[in-house]
Amino acid sequence: MSAVAETQTLPLRRWALDLGAVFVLLVVSIVGFWPSFGGAEYLAAAIGGVILGLAIASVAAWRRWGILTIAGLTALAYFVFGGALALPHTAIAGFIPTLDTLQQLALGTVTSWKKMLTTAAPVAAADGHLIVPFLLLLVAAVLTASMALRLANPAWALIPAGIALAVTISFGTPEPAAPLLQGVLFAAVSIAWLAARQIWAPQNAAISVSEIDPARANRMRMRRLISGAVVVIVAAGAGAAVSGITAPTEVRHVLRDVIIPPFNVRDYPSALQSFRGHVRDDADEKLFTVEGLPAGARIRLAAMDEFDGQVINVVDGGPGTSSAFTPIRANMSPDAQGVPVTLKIDIGKYSGVWVPSAGSVAEFEFSGADADVLRRSTYYSTGSGTAVSTGGLSSGDSYTVQAIIPAEISDEQLAKVPFGTVRMPKSQKVPDELSSLAADIIADAETPVEQVRALATYLSKDGFFSHGLEGEVISRAGHTSERISTLIGGDQMIGDDEQYAVAMALLAGEIGIPARVVMGFYPDEAQAGQSKFAATGADIHAWVEVNFDGFGWVPFDATPPEDQVPNEQNTKPRADPKPQVLQPPPPPQEPADLPPTLPDDRESEEEVPDFSGLIALVLTIGGITLGTLLILASPFIIIGAWKAGRRRSRRLSERTADRISGGWDELTDRAVDYGARFTVGATRGEEAAHVAEKLAIPGATLLAQRADAEVFGPSDPSAEEVEAFWKEVDDVVVGLGVEAGFWKRIKARLNMRSLLGGSHLSAGVQSLKDAANARVRREPGTIKNSTSDVFESETP
Repeated sequence: MSAVAETQTLPLRRWALDLGAVFVLLVVSIVGFWPSFGGAEYLAAAIGGVILGLAIASVAAWRRWGILTIAGLTALAYFVFGGALALPHTAIAGFIPTLDTLQQLALGTVTSWKKMLTTAAPVAAADGHLIVPFLLLLVAAVLTASMALRLANPAWALIPAGIALAVTISFGTPEPAAPLLQGVLFAAVSIAWLAARQIWAPQNAAISVSEIDPARANRMRMRRLISGAVVVIVAAGAGAAVSGITAPTEVRHVLRDVIIPPFNVRDYPSALQSFRGHVRDDADEKLFTVEGLPAGARIRLAAMDEFDGQVINVVDGGPGTSSAFTPIRANMSPDAQGVPVTLKIDIGKYSGVWVPSAGSVAEFEFSGADADVLRRSTYYSTGSGTAVSTGGLSSGDSYTVQAIIPAEISDEQLAKVPFGTVRMPKSQKVPDELSSLAADIIADAETPVEQVRALATYLSKDGFFSHGLEGEVISRAGHTSERISTLIGGDQMIGDDEQYAVAMALLAGEIGIPARVVMGFYPDEAQAGQSKFAATGADIHAWVEVNFDGFGWVPFDATPPEDQVPNEQNTKPRADPKPQVLQPPPPPQEPADLPPTLPDDRESEEEVPDFSGLIALVLTIGGITLGTLLILASPFIIIGAWKAGRRRSRRLSERTADRISGGWDELTDRAVDYGARFTVGATRGEEAAHVAEKLAIPGATLLAQRADAEVFGPSDPSAEEVEAFWKEVDDVVVGLGVEAGFWKRIKARLNMRSLLGGSHLSAGVQSLKDAANARVRREPGTIKNSTSDVFESETP
């Protein structure tokens, strides 16, 4: 192939090489999002962002558009295509943006990152999490492709690609998708791309080896290509082998491990503590209504399995466990089995943080004035089936629950089923007599389900029911160790759901049965199966759930029937129980032991968190705003610093003649930023003529003549001459800005053409000429009359 033909095909090959390499690098990066989304539903958004970014960078490079135009096109593509790729559920027909789409896209540039990190994986696309891969890959593709197509050294383009890879990893989960594949492919493609650019796309087109010796150039290219391929293969093989041997046994740490939602279930009192209050005060009050509840299903408030001697409470197993509380999202119970139902719940007189639900919840959808507040403040534990709203529910709140109601399970189905292997918290301060009593109760039971049924039967058949209200047998509220001990050791067992459910759970726990207490509501026989269930305090209940292998948590009722009351109305618990089983609550602290100023200190401590929280909120908003502004302004800051650094290096060159050359280069760079286009290899005189014609700066010609005189003179210019020359350069540059308008000056200051090679080729050739004439000055008896003669005679 001739040199001319090769030069003609080089640009197309260069574009195909750069765009193909960028596409592969970014596609390798997006693999890291796979475990975060639990599948491939994010690929359309991520790959769509890559394709859009490559298109924007390609058109901008072809049309030689500046950074402001590129930024505007990127923002336009984000809002135009964001509905179809990131938020299709908010768009008309899945691709036409609505006002809601545009609003979520605008807010998502700031909030989507935190939202994704604070949502337990796998996250759902319907919750707007697709904004993260779409926006990340769109920006990364624009930056990477622009740098690859415009910079002479493609290695700089690996920086945004590497950042995209790091972000996908840090936003992932402790269980990576394919770390070996990502690392090896990213490194191999990077090395192969850089090698191919070095071989096929030489940086200095003015001095081509192929023009001197095409055969030798082809041999050199082939040798480099083979060497590069061998290096890539060896590196990939070695990396795979080393990774297989040295793979870490511990899980990796990602951002979601350290960014923990500000929620602690222990900040809220046990739901069971409100049981007797609902019975006493809300017996006739409509607490809430439920539409769509199937017959036999139960509304649950909380499942509790951690007993500390005073109360039984909900447990939070922490991040990564099934009982962890996480912000609500879509598809929260993907593995649940049963009948899917849609429940419409309207809150009446009920108030509290425990959110009524049923079965295994897939999704909450709040409505009304406080819908957004409730959605952001509600957390759900899939392991316990418990939902908590930190702000609390109140009258007028309304929401829809998408849930899966498990099928009813009979004892025959559980006849040969063992207990499930679930981790249960260790109960504290359990009455001593419960262990031996539980063993006696199940002595004749042969199967696990018979053991559970024996415990429930013992309590429901031998016990008596009483809420302890007016006209009923005395029955104290609460479920402390002392209260349960009194229930078991009294003359007669007297209590209601609160005591019997806790007693059965503790008895089961003493013999290794995984059991927990659930408090909730369900209709009586008269209301069962109706389309709408109006829950009152009279409908509140507590029951026990036991875990069976393969069936999950199965409900059991240990409470006696409400008509099963003691024979004597004045029956009281035994006053002299065995000393070893009584565990009274710890004595209160004596006020005399406290410092006199303690009340004031406590009052001030209560005020500090509120004030600190306000300061933290202001600082957070200010920090996010400032950070966003810095991110948006960072390209402009980098461009300004880059130009200032280049100017400083030119002005402080070691040789004064180089400072003069640098001053002229500074002028041509600014002219390029204002729209001048120089021919490669042009002399200063030719460049000055172009500047004078294009930008109407007649003084440029005299300045070019002076630069030639100073550089090609018999001796190096003095420091004073250099300062005077740079002053004239600055005057010309200022003149460029005075003649231009405000926006043109801003565009010129942000123009990267001078940094990306707009005048570097001509400047490089001029530097060769200057160096040649410098050698002429050092050789006595050699005189040249023109810079062209000098360059032609001295340049090989």
